Amino acid sequence: MPAAPHDLDETFRALPLRALADAALARARALGAEHADFRLERVRSAMWRLRDARTSATSDTTDLGYAVRVVHNGAWGFAAGVDLTMDAAARVAGQAVAMAKLSSTVAKTAGVGAPGGGAGGGRWATGGRVELAEEPVYPDRTWVSAYDVDPFDVPDAEKTGLLAEWSARLLAAPGVAHVDAHLLAAQENKFYADTAGTSTTQQRIRLHPELTAVAVDPATGDFESMRTLAPPVGRGWEYLTDGGYDWDGELAAIPGHLADKLRAPSVEPGAYDLVIDPSNLWLTIHESVGHATELDRALGFEAAYAGTSFATFDQLGTLVYGSPLMNVTGDRTAEHGLATVGYDDEGVAAQSWDLITDGVLTGYQLDRRTAKLAGFPRSNGCAFADSPHHVPVQRMANVSLRPAPDGPSTDALISGVERGIYLVGDRSWSIDMQRHNFQFTQQRAFLIRNGRLAGQLRDVAYQATTTDFWGSMTALGGPQTYVLGGAFNCGKAQPGQIAAVSHGCPSAVFEGVNVLNTTQEAGR
Repeated sequence: MPAAPHDLDETFRALPLRALADAALARARALGAEHADFRLERVRSAMWRLRDARTSATSDTTDLGYAVRVVHNGAWGFAAGVDLTMDAAARVAGQAVAMAKLSSTVAKTAGVGAPGGGAGGGRWATGGRVELAEEPVYPDRTWVSAYDVDPFDVPDAEKTGLLAEWSARLLAAPGVAHVDAHLLAAQENKFYADTAGTSTTQQRIRLHPELTAVAVDPATGDFESMRTLAPPVGRGWEYLTDGGYDWDGELAAIPGHLADKLRAPSVEPGAYDLVIDPSNLWLTIHESVGHATELDRALGFEAAYAGTSFATFDQLGTLVYGSPLMNVTGDRTAEHGLATVGYDDEGVAAQSWDLITDGVLTGYQLDRRTAKLAGFPRSNGCAFADSPHHVPVQRMANVSLRPAPDGPSTDALISGVERGIYLVGDRSWSIDMQRHNFQFTQQRAFLIRNGRLAGQLRDVAYQATTTDFWGSMTALGGPQTYVLGGAFNCGKAQPGQIAAVSHGCPSAVFEGVNVLNTTQEAGR
């Protein structure tokens, strides 16, 4: 949503944003930089944690600083600082140019960028000359994410009081022995300016509330836990108080589901038809589609942190990723999405685009460097740094599976399955370094017999390769089943960076998927 300047945090607005940027960019130009950008950030992160309705931990931290990134003689340079003076900003720009000169010298000495050199070799050599895809200029733009009440304007006592009240409800239910509750909140303010003339000022708010109930069987000592399904969101305090989610309904349902799970039989391994709820499927999308369609992984540039990708660039337009029902978009514009922005950390305007169309790989997530390198006319806005002291890297957009326009309800999908399992909520996961072979578990698994739910099962995990799994998708729910899930803690890069990202999807049916018994697997 566009915003007037008065919507921005007053403390951030009072900083000498433009003066610092002008000093840094002028110095970079004077030193011969072909491109330079300046980014000043203030990131406030807070956490409130309760154990059995009593506060056990709180934190509230602010990270403030700025960074200058340059391209000089075809090489990257980067430096960061915290001293908010014009002289210091100019000095940091000089350090960035010096780093670029050093990088250029090292690359030439090592012969990186020659045919066959660098990750991927030849055309994809990582040490080749840095060039950036073109992007229109956006002067003096302001963007604020969609929220009503800034959680940092809400007294801490009110936040912990609500978590305590919800915890007490769960603790009062029969069979619930312990309850953990936490709330994560972040306010991200960012000013960006570059030598092309773009300047953007942005503010984002995000929240992640979560409660976990634990039940213990006193006779056997066996125990189970179950979390709320409410996804993290790019919203404000209203998400917890004004009908943004059915908290009353979820808190009332958890004790019964938890008791049933504690008594449930262990699953018999084998092939099952799966009906997967969005609360589980979002994570499978994240790991098997989101990361696999990051172009830096597909080109082999990102390899040390969680690997590369089986969806290599030479397969663009030909790789059959899944069934013809599969249509996946990358999106930096989704309302309340955790990866939603007005502009990325390279001054690229937010967009939505196709990644998979009718089951075929048709796009990637790009920053300006990889877009130019691979011949795309423009980046789709996927550069992000989680701190003013970190360099922007290609990060994930909101990657989402589109529902069937006139698709059925989740209950209708279940009614069409004779022998299967309905999976709800995410839990653990494992995937290989090429994003191809994976295993996922869940919060709740219900046996489906003749189109009806027939009680819960325990120890359920589903395993497949990415293309086999998505190729087995035979039905999609309609828009009424669509939910925007996600996480605060997607990791990438070295030094490691963390980003929040959302993934929307409907309920979906997958035929003949291999189901494992996690207890039996652990005993092997």
